[in-house]
Amino acid sequence: MRTQCTSKKIIFQAHNSKKVEASFDGSRITSDAGCLLLREIEKKFNIIKRFRTCFQDFRYQKKVEHSLYSLLLQRIMGLAAGYEDLNDHDQLRHDLFHALLADTKDITGQSRKHERDKGIPLAGSSTLNRLELSVETDPQHDRYKKFAVNNEAVEDFFIDQFIESYATVPEEIVLDFDATDNPLYGEQEGHYFNGHYDSYCYLPLYVFCEKRFIAGMLRTSDHDASSGTVKILEKIVSRCRNVWPETKIVFRGDGGFCRDEIMTWCENNGVYYVIGLAKNKRLTDILSTQMMNAEIKYHGTKEPARFFKDFTYRTLKSWSCERRVVGKAEHIAKGSNPRFIVTNFKRNEWKTRPLYEKLYCHRGEMENRIKEQMLLFSDRSSTHYISSNQLRLWFSAVAYMLVQKLREVGLKNTDFQNAQCDTIRYKLLKIGAQIKVSVRRVYLSFSESFPYKNVFFQCMANLQIE
Repeated sequence: MRTQCTSKKIIFQAHNSKKVEASFDGSRITSDAGCLLLREIEKKFNIIKRFRTCFQDFRYQKKVEHSLYSLLLQRIMGLAAGYEDLNDHDQLRHDLFHALLADTKDITGQSRKHERDKGIPLAGSSTLNRLELSVETDPQHDRYKKFAVNNEAVEDFFIDQFIESYATVPEEIVLDFDATDNPLYGEQEGHYFNGHYDSYCYLPLYVFCEKRFIAGMLRTSDHDASSGTVKILEKIVSRCRNVWPETKIVFRGDGGFCRDEIMTWCENNGVYYVIGLAKNKRLTDILSTQMMNAEIKYHGTKEPARFFKDFTYRTLKSWSCERRVVGKAEHIAKGSNPRFIVTNFKRNEWKTRPLYEKLYCHRGEMENRIKEQMLLFSDRSSTHYISSNQLRLWFSAVAYMLVQKLREVGLKNTDFQNAQCDTIRYKLLKIGAQIKVSVRRVYLSFSESFPYKNVFFQCMANLQIE
C-alpha cells in the first residue's frame, strides 16, 4: 500500500545517555481508533444510512468509486473525530481506518481503477466539495454539481429521528428554541452585519428537546432572532401529534422569542409556552415592592434574595391580549436583578416560583447543546453559498446525533454518560492503534495502557445488549 510517511528523523533532547528520535514512518497506524464505537452506533441504528435518503446522486454510476453513503460517512465521521475542513481529507484519504469507517469495500484502496489512485481508499477534498455543493434543483445536466438534496426531507428526517428516540410515549416534551451567531470568513452569500453580535454572521435557529436535536435552520442575520419560528414549530407539533396525540407540548425560549405571533399560534393550537420577557419601566414599577423587600433582605443576610410576583400584563401595542407574567425580584452583590417571563400556563398548573426556577431556568441547558454543535463545527460557515453552509450545519447535527446515541446507549451507567462531545472525542475516540489487514479480518491493536479501556468494554457490552 502506498503510504504518505517520511523517513526524516526528528531529534529530541536525550534521555540520560540515550538519543531520543522520531519519524512519521509508522505506516498503518491511526489516531482515531475509538471511532469504532461510532461505527457500531451507525451499524446498529442506521442514522447516516437514513440521512442518505434525503439526497439524490446523478453521477454516472458505472464510473463511481465512492458511493454517496460512503461520502456521507467519511465527512460526518470526520467531523466527529475533529476534522472540520475538507482539506483534512486530502491526507485522511490514505487512512485505512477512516476507509473502514466509511464502509469502503476495499479499505486498502488497491482495487482503485486508476494507477495514480492505487492505495488511496477514500475521496479527496474535491469530491467531498461536490457533495457539499448539493442543490435542491435537479443537477443532472450540471457538469460539476451532481448531488441533489431535498431540504424538506432533511427536516423531516431530524423530526422522525427525534420521535423514534422515545421508547414509550412521553407525557410532556419541552421544545427549546434558541438563536446564535455563526461568524463569517469573508463576503459569503447573504452576509450582513449584526449589531447585537458586532460582526458579520449568519443567525442559525436551533431546536432541541433535552439533549435531542430536532431542527437547525441557517438564516441571514438581517432577520429577527425569532424569524421562521412559527413555521418550524408548526411542522414539529403536527408530526409529533400524529404519533403522540395526548402528549403535552411546551415551547420555551428567551426574550428574543417573545413575539405576539408565536404566543398567539401556541394559544390557538393547544401548545403551552414559557418565554423570557424584556424588562421595561412599566414592568419594574409593578415589581417595585418585591424589589425593595429583596434589597432589605440582602442587606440583612448578605445572601442573594429573591421574591416573585404573578400578574397579568399587556403591552401598549404589540400584544393582542393580556397574558400571565411572572416577575422575579432579585438582589445580589452587583445590585438589583429583575427578570420576567410570560406564559399561558394556568396558576393551578404551575405555581409562580417553580414555574420560573424549575421550568424556565432549565432552558440554560440549551446553551450547552448549541456549544456542542460548535464543537462539531456547525459554525464552520466558510463556503461561499448559504445552501452549502446549511448543509455543513446539518452534517454537524448528524455527527451530534451519533455522539448523543453513543452517550445515551453505549455510555449509559459510565463516567461518560453526561460528558460533552469534546470530552468523548479526546478521551474515547482519539485512540492510537495499529491496523493489520488480512484476507479474513481487520485487526486493531490498542495500547495496553489506555486509561479508559474499562469504559470501552462497558460501552461495547451496552451496545450488544440494546
